[in-house]
Amino acid sequence: MAFVMVARQALLQLKSSTSVKACVKECKHDNSNSNVVQLPEKTRNSSVLVLGGTGRVGGSTATALSKFCPDLRIVIGGRNREKGAAMVGQLGRNSEFTEVNIENVDSLGAALKDVDLVVHAAGPFQQAAKCTVLEAAIETKTAYVDVCDDTSYALRAKSFKDKALAANIPAITTGGIYPGVSNVMAAELVRAAKTESKGKPERLRNLPEVRSAHDVLGIPTVSARFGTAPFFWNWGMLAMTNLLSPEFLKDRTKVQQMVKLFDPLVRAVDGIAGERVSLRVDLECTDGRNTLGLFSHRKLSVSVGNATAAFALAVLEGSTQPGVWFPEEPEGIAIEARELLLNRATEGTINFIMNKPPWMVETDPKELGLGIYV
Repeated sequence: MAFVMVARQALLQLKSSTSVKACVKECKHDNSNSNVVQLPEKTRNSSVLVLGGTGRVGGSTATALSKFCPDLRIVIGGRNREKGAAMVGQLGRNSEFTEVNIENVDSLGAALKDVDLVVHAAGPFQQAAKCTVLEAAIETKTAYVDVCDDTSYALRAKSFKDKALAANIPAITTGGIYPGVSNVMAAELVRAAKTESKGKPERLRNLPEVRSAHDVLGIPTVSARFGTAPFFWNWGMLAMTNLLSPEFLKDRTKVQQMVKLFDPLVRAVDGIAGERVSLRVDLECTDGRNTLGLFSHRKLSVSVGNATAAFALAVLEGSTQPGVWFPEEPEGIAIEARELLLNRATEGTINFIMNKPPWMVETDPKELGLGIYV
């Protein structure tokens, strides 16, 4: 299973290295319309360092932050000055580039100086032996968000909870699209079920974040499925697990080289087939109640930036308590802040549905009147 997750991460890098309550909302956003965020006065002109800001995920996050909150000072952190200059040119005012090596403590310390929040998007997180960026953030008293999708790394990050508490630093791990937004969707489904249903939440399906959902939300059975389109990318992921040795897949340098090798092909295919992304979270309760959440966006490269930016803004707004938290923990994203986070994360979606029975999504229901559907 671990080898499959490593292969999944490699494939994801290729693809993305790039008062109504949220739990009862169905919405379709207009991509051309962006909601400008008014941060609290004390954080309105905050400085945000995006590590991996010249990559697809980090670059998308920086773009989304600049769009949501033009007053933010965006610092692009990376190793390539040429790519950094190009990214700064796209962002325009209130942005700059800083050269940083995340494996070097002194380099990290210099980059974090005078920064209010660091967004760690410089993966891959698989096989990373240390949480160097989080440690540096705690040392410099800098708020922290990462887009980690590796269970071992996330649990290692959680082990720094007491140190973050002592430093009075809020930190979120797994704060991207999936894991991240999917965690919050699951938490809202569970919260609604506990409020509206006599049965107990029993089973979560289609959720990539099985460990944290099981531990934090208290769901006995959590399953995960992963796929991508076009279909042959799934063949590619399966082929990697069968043809490449475990040693190869555990070698971060070799995986990154493979990502660079296939990146032109992926971009070409995305240009033809598109890069639509969809998330679906299903919740089953002991009384037979079944509900789901559905998220669809035409562009993964855009949606992952919106999602990560939504977590960053939540931290700046004070919705995260000191410590290291998963997104579904109320200390990570306060329950009352989830609706706003989902509103921002779903900017530009073609479909976003929460807390609906599966039959309303899988078929085209017609209302007969008086709330009766067939």
